[in-house]
Amino acid sequence: MKEKIIAAYEQMAVKYDELIDHKPHNAYYDRPNTLQLLPEVNGKTVLDAACGPGKYAEILLAKGANVIGFDISNKMVELAKKRNQGKGEFFVHDVAEQLTRIADASCDVVLCALALHYVEDWTSTMKEFHRVLRTDGVLVISIEHPFYEYEFFKSKKYFEVEPVSCTWKGFGSAIEVNSFRRSLSECITPLTSNGFFIDQLVEPKPTEEFKKLDPKHYKELQAFPAFMCIRAIKRV
Repeated sequence: MKEKIIAAYEQMAVKYDELIDHKPHNAYYDRPNTLQLLPEVNGKTVLDAACGPGKYAEILLAKGANVIGFDISNKMVELAKKRNQGKGEFFVHDVAEQLTRIADASCDVVLCALALHYVEDWTSTMKEFHRVLRTDGVLVISIEHPFYEYEFFKSKKYFEVEPVSCTWKGFGSAIEVNSFRRSLSECITPLTSNGFFIDQLVEPKPTEEFKKLDPKHYKELQAFPAFMCIRAIKRV
């Protein structure tokens, strides 16, 4: 599964980077709703977990944050470095693995946008996020909404964490993307069982800019969410 995920993102990386500034689901649905959950980042250290081509990092750096980003895709890390022109620190790493390069209690914020559905078991990931955060540190994640995924993948096993796949056609040639679908409880319990309390949960709506570019999906997202955004606080 991991090799398939890496291969997909290596294949789409360049096109993904070209589109990320204005692709509706990213620019006018995920990002505005996820960013609103972040605290003031000026002068703070932010870990951008699964940073992709570095768009979130670009925004955070412009706000005065010290950004450390990583991604499982070599090409995505290269693009993140190029986009941010020597600012920030970026390296190749799997969000499912231990963050040996990051010291205990060294980050003020951990951001993980639209990446956790590529991890089968969130337990060790949440433990690592908790470890690297300072006291009262903030974790902000965006994920695919569990109810949306249950319907989209026509699942018959709601309570199981199950492998799924779909074909993405918005990044050049058709690309098979593998991930894991899970229940709502499997999105919440790994946080609350590993040192976090949930401060805010957002079922987002698209912005008006989304409507101009993709009225069909704008209407659908106004009626039912595809993503879910969560802010959690580190418990001492």
